[in-house]
Amino acid sequence: MKALVVSALSPDLSGTALVDVPEPVAAAGRVLIRVKAAALNFPDLLMTKGEYQLKPPLPFSPGMEIAGEVIAGDGFAAGEAVVAGTRLGGFAEIVSVDAGAVRRMPAHLSFGKAAGVGAAYLTAYVALVRLAKVEAGEWVLVHGATGGVGLAAVDLAKSLGAKVIATSRSADKLAVVEREYGVDAVLPASGFREAVKDLTGGGADVIYDPVGGDVFDESVRAIAFGGRLCVVGFTSGRIAAVSTNMPLIKGFSVIGVRAGEYGRQFPDKGRENQEAIWRLAAEGKIRPRVHAQYALQDWRAAFEAMQRSDMVGKIVLVP
Repeated sequence: MKALVVSALSPDLSGTALVDVPEPVAAAGRVLIRVKAAALNFPDLLMTKGEYQLKPPLPFSPGMEIAGEVIAGDGFAAGEAVVAGTRLGGFAEIVSVDAGAVRRMPAHLSFGKAAGVGAAYLTAYVALVRLAKVEAGEWVLVHGATGGVGLAAVDLAKSLGAKVIATSRSADKLAVVEREYGVDAVLPASGFREAVKDLTGGGADVIYDPVGGDVFDESVRAIAFGGRLCVVGFTSGRIAAVSTNMPLIKGFSVIGVRAGEYGRQFPDKGRENQEAIWRLAAEGKIRPRVHAQYALQDWRAAFEAMQRSDMVGKIVLVP
């Protein structure tokens, strides 16, 4: 079968290739799945360069989440439509997944949309519900709102009854978010400080930041007293720093968000988080968006689109 394999870490994807590998075989406690869609996430791109906190030994196959049909496995019938978190190995035609990481796919979702729920919405849920404890009526400022992780936060925050301000470098992409998700305001990714204060009457209650760098720096000055600033990632490439007098003076919290690690540290809460996001998906209360689907053989174009942030929502690979 075909699988995307990273054999050498490189800044330009030169160490990554689609190659023939042996098919996995059925095993106890595992589910064998024919992949119909695999969502691309920013950590997948970072792992090809060795820039992500998870550094698997070489060679490895990236791919954190998939949707597909069961071939065989404990607790599932052949042909059932399922979703699974793989952490690694999802960019392949067939995967073997621990049975505990597999669940039946909501019937109304396409394979592409279902593949894009797990990582993005879990991150948003842990940040907004578990850690920031967003309440209805609060102002939530979401940076990088047109990417998969940011758009999930926009969608979830609206479902929680929050008032949402979305930022992005692209006015055209923000227009899509505003039209399809009904955000309360859209702003550029820089120079937003005063506009946020004017809109909110003093500052955002919660800021969701997967961008970092200059965006984080300005967010420190756009947050309300007692606010919660969620550090989700650093897609800008610069890890920002904050002078501790700022949280002291403004009384805000800086909260690190690692959704997967949260579940590993607190397994019971981790299972509750998973149940919560998939219940929301099944009830139609969240609406994952697929920007584009690429054939697995066109993986390089997909990765390059991710690098350029050329999407509103998720990019999906289809074997």
